[in-house]
Amino acid sequence: MKTLISGGTVVNSSGPIPADVLVDGESIAGLGARESSTSASWAASADRVIDATGLFVIPGGIDGHTHMEMPFGGTQSADTFETGTRAAAHGGTTCIIDFAIQSKGSSLREGLDRWHAKADGNCAIDYGFHMIVSDVNEQSLKEMDLLVDEGVSSFKLFMAYPGVFYSTDGEILQAMQQASGNGATIMMHAENGIAIDVLVAQALARGEGDPRFHGITRPTFLEEEATHRAIQLARVAGAPLYIVHLSATLALDQVATARDRGQSVFAETCPQYLFLSEEDMAREGFEGSKYVCSPPLRARDTQVDLWRGLRTDDLSIVSTDHCPFCFKEQKELGVGDFSKIPNGLPGVENRMDLIFQGVVRGEISLARWVDVTSTTPARMFGLFPRKGVIAPGSDADIVLYDPDAVHTFSASTHHMNVDYSAYEGMTAQGQVATVLSRGKIVVESGDYVGDAGHGAFLRRGLNEYLR
Repeated sequence: MKTLISGGTVVNSSGPIPADVLVDGESIAGLGARESSTSASWAASADRVIDATGLFVIPGGIDGHTHMEMPFGGTQSADTFETGTRAAAHGGTTCIIDFAIQSKGSSLREGLDRWHAKADGNCAIDYGFHMIVSDVNEQSLKEMDLLVDEGVSSFKLFMAYPGVFYSTDGEILQAMQQASGNGATIMMHAENGIAIDVLVAQALARGEGDPRFHGITRPTFLEEEATHRAIQLARVAGAPLYIVHLSATLALDQVATARDRGQSVFAETCPQYLFLSEEDMAREGFEGSKYVCSPPLRARDTQVDLWRGLRTDDLSIVSTDHCPFCFKEQKELGVGDFSKIPNGLPGVENRMDLIFQGVVRGEISLARWVDVTSTTPARMFGLFPRKGVIAPGSDADIVLYDPDAVHTFSASTHHMNVDYSAYEGMTAQGQVATVLSRGKIVVESGDYVGDAGHGAFLRRGLNEYLR
């Protein structure tokens, strides 16, 4: 089936151009100058014509950091792969990369197989996996090589959560050395979990159990310290490093310094750190629990530095760390004890709209919006040029985006399987109109018209920035 997208402005990371797009089956067949003879011939032969007048035509968003059906603190994140990918599609994201988890005492293979079983046949959009390595040993190090060959080319380790995901510096170094040999990218949750646990215990002993103390016991200095330590370990190993969900100016300074000396260090931030702050964790009553995530929300003036980091490319990507827990029954597990509040925020549906506000406000360019939400994730995680660009031969993952539409974020209208919105009442300019996933319309005029199971598992290559 041939589809012509006519009259729109195509926006790639290289910038906007007026062009028509021809889709043939699951792929993009061509770009043509508007009202050209080529475009006219396409219109004559197309089975379907979509009028994109006044709209941006952008590559589908790639969210490189989600947690669907993730166990945490005696519960699990509220979105399934079906509900979460459907919500992602509503928000203009056509690919997610979730995290498969190795449990302590088990193999990487067992963890990956569990996540394949959760996702297979249930996803509305395409998906891939990173692998969380929580038990570094001789077997798991060898398995890293095998998984790279299977298209799982990035591995996450934790300096936080002792007793659950935490790895020692020695274990982290060994994993980095393995990655330096097989070409994989090491992803790092960079907070000093040992010191944080001391601060948490001390706060609870003083009777400080409200949600706001979650942030107080995870100070920026301990994110800075862990980021610095991770960078130095990667330097010793000669391995690339990707810092996930960077939240603090001091940590960003460490990344910028490493990049300035030519080290292969990359970092993502998340919408919550660009739009929310520590003030939200201090909301009246237990409302602050809705905003508990790790690293925590920071001082409001940090947002200025993070936007600057996106402009200068010291921050390469905006992902969501989508890990939603309902306020009722899930966040409420931590009433009186902030350490028992499940960590995580919903956001996979909101990311494209939120970062577009940076375009509206002049924080970033239109091209940079596409770059940090689609093109760079595709390059970083071995999906380019299949994903992340409107170009002949690429998958027809295409979003028609209305830059003038105005809407309000609300739990009453979002499609994520969670009972609150972290951005409740916030008005945004810009909204998705139509979404195609591999040539198939999955969202049209605000309605989901796709199918669970349409999404395919993606075998990913290596980080393009390391070639």
